[in-house]
Amino acid sequence: MTAFAVVVPAYNEAASIGDTLEALAAQTDTGFRLVVVDNGSTDGTGDVVRTFAARAPFPVEVITETERGAGTAADTGFRHAIAAGAMLLARTDADCRPAPDWVATARAYLIGGAALVCGRSVPRRDERPSWPERHVFPTAVRAAALYGRFRRAHRAPGFRTPYVLVHGHNLALTADLYLTCGGTAREPLEAGSEDVTLLNRARRHTDRIIRAEDLVVEASLRRLRAWGARRTLLWYWDRRWRPGSSAEVHVR
Repeated sequence: MTAFAVVVPAYNEAASIGDTLEALAAQTDTGFRLVVVDNGSTDGTGDVVRTFAARAPFPVEVITETERGAGTAADTGFRHAIAAGAMLLARTDADCRPAPDWVATARAYLIGGAALVCGRSVPRRDERPSWPERHVFPTAVRAAALYGRFRRAHRAPGFRTPYVLVHGHNLALTADLYLTCGGTAREPLEAGSEDVTLLNRARRHTDRIIRAEDLVVEASLRRLRAWGARRTLLWYWDRRWRPGSSAEVHVR
């Protein structure tokens, strides 16, 4: 079986990462290595993961990246996994719950020839999303992504395939593409959308990029609830709104 690794960047997620770990343990395909990148947590996030590792149905590693930033931590995790032999990679975040067939679906797409798979994000059911949170906000996100497809910056001649909606907490790709395109941007969370940067880097190297509606991750609503719909949409739109301090970027 082709070596597969799941990378999870985590910063002060002791209260939420347990749900992510349990969702990964419940996968129909547990033939992967989990790499959790502790991004300088001060709340014992790493200890939660180490305790889980003792009973996990797959190998678990906790590594440390002190330079702050989800993209930075993800890059460290991906490169660590590749150095250990992983040929297929996936990423989710420490406040998310991948669907039970998430790894199996990602593996099938990558083995089937896709180089980058961009999955679908839905609200976490355990957070009891309201009707607008389940329908209106996701529709606005998809509309923004459609606009993004026609933006001049996303239609440069060097791109080999059209822009698609991408979520950093739900993507999978080959190690070969990751190394070839340069990987995830190493930058603070407030500096930019590292998932879009990765997508656009990949688009310059391959046309084997797909949007997969059946690759599903449940994502937390905490940012939307803390900031409101308008500010959250502006945040995802090239950081056109940002909190007053870097500390406020990490909603807990």
